Amino acid sequence: MTFKFMKLASQSQLSSWLSSIHPQVWIFAIGRFFSEVGTGFTLFYAPIFFVNQLGLSATSVGVALGSASISGIVGRITGGSLADSGYWGRRRTLLLATAISAIASLVLAATNNFTTLVIGSLISGLGIGFYWPAAEAVVADASQIDNRRETFAIARLADNLGLVIGIVLAGFLIAIIGSYRWLFVIDAISFMVFFGVVYVGISETEQQQIEKSEKTELFASWMAVLSDRRFLVYIAVNIFFTIYISQIHSTLPLYFKNFVFVESTAKGFTETTISGLFAWHLVFAIICQLPVTSILKRCSHTLALTVSAIFWAIGFGLIWVSGTAPSHNLVWVILALAVFAVAIVSYTPSAASLVTELAPENQRGVYFSINALCWAIGSFIGHPLGGWALDQPQIITNSYWLGFTLSVAIAVAILQYLNRILAE
Repeated sequence: MTFKFMKLASQSQLSSWLSSIHPQVWIFAIGRFFSEVGTGFTLFYAPIFFVNQLGLSATSVGVALGSASISGIVGRITGGSLADSGYWGRRRTLLLATAISAIASLVLAATNNFTTLVIGSLISGLGIGFYWPAAEAVVADASQIDNRRETFAIARLADNLGLVIGIVLAGFLIAIIGSYRWLFVIDAISFMVFFGVVYVGISETEQQQIEKSEKTELFASWMAVLSDRRFLVYIAVNIFFTIYISQIHSTLPLYFKNFVFVESTAKGFTETTISGLFAWHLVFAIICQLPVTSILKRCSHTLALTVSAIFWAIGFGLIWVSGTAPSHNLVWVILALAVFAVAIVSYTPSAASLVTELAPENQRGVYFSINALCWAIGSFIGHPLGGWALDQPQIITNSYWLGFTLSVAIAVAILQYLNRILAE
């Protein structure tokens, strides 16, 4: 009887805060879902295509994918300022971002050499750079302090749903036609669908409309952000998280293909198996997203991020085991990707909510711009580093994951310092 009461209370609470989510968040989540379906077609298969089919080295592919961070820095800085601009605003910035990203996908679809890959990556980085500050600001503007983490969790849930569907469909498509290039074409189409959703369904946020006459001067706005000690400490630790996430997107698919062997064949996992593994990772993230967000809502942001860091350490340790264990490699990989799923869903809502609370309302675009720069820096470091590790002897490649496990201690120490200055 008590259990039934608790279950009904939990369902009532869930229904209550779901109904409190702003309608624009739901529309925006639909657009993000369609966009991420396309991204799922390419996210985990791009490194395999460029290395195993085009014949580029893992290091050169890592450098090329990392080059997106260079243009991404420009895009994030400009995009954050445009998102805060009374004349330009969040909506137009999003439209520009999706158009640029569609062009990038078409260039990558036509890639035959390292030069074209770099060009496509640079265009892609620019589109992503414009996208994230405006996207996070739209969600932040539509959230209230009581449901902020849940609002960001809904957006991430839409992302993960789209990704898992895209990954599964991509695995089937490759198995049927054997061509990776169509994956990028589908990605371009998904960006244009997202463009349509934003154009039709997203209006400029009320906050943006009200404060057009109260905008801080651009230079003063950036200087205010760069003098915010709490935010800068957060940025330092956030770079660790973004480097970790970059390994899932670029290094792990190739590691599973070329280094983690199936006992019966002494070969790496097939594309279909890799598709299933990352689909499992995202499905588990979808299942965990709302419950984990609800549990961690009782914790401070720094404690939630510390929990995420610990899960990252465990996950990297399991990846090391998967590459060195004499048997049951697939089981270890499944466990590792499940742990990574919990690490990510612990991280994303709390990180975005913390930025929202640190940022003045009329400077959210700039704050999220610098927050998004962490992703550019994480990719810039993580992609080439992972590519380099995969080109080394296997003993070094396997030890690479232990290095990440140890690095979590530094991230946790920074989080404890951040907690202390936030309390002050």
